[in-house]
Amino acid sequence: MTIRVLVVDDSGFFRHRIEEILRDDKRVEVVGSAVNGREAVEKARALKPDVITMDVEMPQLNGIDAVRIIMRECPTNVLMLSSLTHEGARITLEAIEAGAADYLPKDIRAWMDKSQGIRTQLIERILALGSNRRFRSGSVFEHRHPRSKASTTSTMVFRPDSPTPTRPSARVPRSAESAERKPAPPVRREMPARTPAFRSPAPTAEAAGSTSNPAKVKFPDCRIVVIGTSTGGPAALQKILTAIPAGFPYPVLLVQHMPKTFTQVFAERLNQQCALEVKEAVDGDRLRPGLALLAPGGLQMMIDPRQTDRVRILEGDTKLTYKPSVDVTYASAAKAYGAKVLALILTGMGADGCDGARLLKREGAKIWAQSRDSCTIYGMPQAVVNAGLADEILDLEDIGPLLAKQSRKS
Repeated sequence: MTIRVLVVDDSGFFRHRIEEILRDDKRVEVVGSAVNGREAVEKARALKPDVITMDVEMPQLNGIDAVRIIMRECPTNVLMLSSLTHEGARITLEAIEAGAADYLPKDIRAWMDKSQGIRTQLIERILALGSNRRFRSGSVFEHRHPRSKASTTSTMVFRPDSPTPTRPSARVPRSAESAERKPAPPVRREMPARTPAFRSPAPTAEAAGSTSNPAKVKFPDCRIVVIGTSTGGPAALQKILTAIPAGFPYPVLLVQHMPKTFTQVFAERLNQQCALEVKEAVDGDRLRPGLALLAPGGLQMMIDPRQTDRVRILEGDTKLTYKPSVDVTYASAAKAYGAKVLALILTGMGADGCDGARLLKREGAKIWAQSRDSCTIYGMPQAVVNAGLADEILDLEDIGPLLAKQSRKS
């Protein structure tokens, strides 16, 4: 079955370029185009596409408002196209809050280039979102919940409906001594690698795809929580972190595949919305309870192997596909904290995090994977689950409350 796409952009160049790329792939069918948000809503209702590519700034109705209407009236996976500026990042995150599933940078030079770079990225995202089929024929695709006979629906949209929680004003300043430390060993020494001596455990019921019952999940004995995600991650992280009160007894590391400008804006938005303190990590930041550090885009975040209460922010190996990489952060956590790590792998394309999860598992750490039905893209969690590395498979809505329970116990 081909994936049906509606292309929305007021720029003739971008509209035609997107259509040109998509029509070269037999797995994709361009069912229509629109030049403004109002026309996009009308054609989304009439054509019922599987995926919509959506510009942000358009006449009559902008992309964000169009997404809101589409998600309310005819839910569809939306791929936003936006600039890599601070303002572009802010607007894109607003679109994700409105219900968009993913985004691509709108860099005129990249789109004019006839090389395979932007073509590959666009096709990859369209195929992933279209194959996911959270929404079918203009209505929310329903999943039957394993713990209930009643079917439930999930659009995977997060909305900050509740008031912004009050956060303690105290902040722990960065120590000046971090600047005087000698450089850490090269990142490649910390990179995860498949170890022949370690065999993944045989797949359990969870590994076969069964979702865990949160009432029976035992919180592990840990000292740090590390969360990795990609496509759909902004919504998933906001859902989880806003459920956690300020008294969370562990430090949290967040790895979200994003460019540099986006991670800075995303950390600021999370910090406003959450009781936890959230900030984009800088080299030498201390780990402390109630603080979530977000890996900066274009760089790698590791736990300092010599001072395990600090993080290192490094360029990392140029050959790595992802910057930041979940594998890198997981691997450093395995070395620094061993079994005392709770790792979460959330929605995202590809398999980043699987090799790092293998190292964590070898050390005795616990790994929770997001369930298939609650993922925007079941790629990264699926890789971990299929490798037999997941201790629990949890619906997104259950993860935040399970973490929040630890604050009440502390």
